[in-house]
Amino acid sequence: MATQSTTPNWLKRKAYFWVTFILFAVSVAAHWYFGWKDFVSEQMAHQQPIVVGDYVNQMMRETFENWQSEFLQLIWQVVGLSLLWYCGSPQSKEGDDRREKKLDYIIRRLDPEHAESLLAEWEREYPCK
Repeated sequence: MATQSTTPNWLKRKAYFWVTFILFAVSVAAHWYFGWKDFVSEQMAHQQPIVVGDYVNQMMRETFENWQSEFLQLIWQVVGLSLLWYCGSPQSKEGDDRREKKLDYIIRRLDPEHAESLLAEWEREYPCK
């Protein structure tokens, strides 16, 4: 008898998102926590008052500098390349054409008598876009 999972369906479907979000939240919280520790020790070393507003300004600047230099570049690479691939740039088609030729070759070698009829049938069922 099959047992049903107790994990909600929405959680399973979005598991990658939730794992990424949790890792992101933990890393941001750790960054701000250790930033606070560093800010307090630096202020005490210079005998300056500990002002939360100054800390927030400093951490926001550091966070956005980091995102600008790392996160936004990565996002552009992922999103930009995904858009180019999705839109059908010439670079994305090269891999598909090569793969098609390889598969056709393998089919012809494995079943020479029926290969052409199979390929023709598949071409009718799944025409090239």
